[in-house]
Amino acid sequence: MHELGLIQAAMEEIERAALANNIRRVVKVKLVVGKMNGALPDALQFAFGVLTPETMFEGAELEIEEVDVRLRCPACGRESVVGEITYWCPECGARAEIVGGRELYIDYFEGDEEEGLNDEGGNGPEAAARQPEGGA
Repeated sequence: MHELGLIQAAMEEIERAALANNIRRVVKVKLVVGKMNGALPDALQFAFGVLTPETMFEGAELEIEEVDVRLRCPACGRESVVGEITYWCPECGARAEIVGGRELYIDYFEGDEEEGLNDEGGNGPEAAARQPEGGA
């Protein structure tokens, strides 16, 4: 189950960003998951439940936004949302380009600051979670 590894990696990234922003307890995590990337939302929820006890995530809510597969057809120019994985335009049958549905990222997280500390300036944990390694 690769979802366990995906959740573990997401939790590590969130923990790094949270601690850098004096967040000691995460109460909510939102992931965006495209239907084409192979990660199953139920398995992600299960993995989150398995990995969170006795961590800063214990008791946190995991919200998952699923993104449909979106195609753009170079032949007819139509953009379509499809319910299943396909590479063919539902309008004209030509080979289509996939333009959505492969997403897998942390949208945001919410948490509680450590007592006695406050965020003076900065962009908060959401900005830190979106920064690439080494900052930006």
